[in-house]
Amino acid sequence: QVQLVESGGGLVQAGGSLRLSCAASGRIFNINTMGWYRQAPGKQRELVASITSGGSTNYQDSVKGRFAISRDNAKNMIYLQMNSLQPEDTAVYYCRVNIGITGYWGQGTQVTVSS
Repeated sequence: QVQLVESGGGLVQAGGSLRLSCAASGRIFNINTMGWYRQAPGKQRELVASITSGGSTNYQDSVKGRFAISRDNAKNMIYLQMNSLQPEDTAVYYCRVNIGITGYWGQGTQVTVSS
């Protein structure tokens, strides 16, 4: 099995920064795309950013220029640096990794941005 554990969430004022981390463990072979998703109350889960095994990145338009995704393949870690946070960024943030054709989710970490 594959386990994903997120950390780094919390409460921050608007304009502040947070760095999320996600550690993958277990039966990990050839992780493909890794990504961060978020789900705000009453809304669907949405992709925030993703990064391929080759390092190509993709961002939701609303976070471009503010968030940066990165990965450490040797450590099976994925990160999300979030700057200039806004109240609309408030959500539970989930990491996801794709191994082969199977996707795995973490349990989520809460990010709350106060105005």
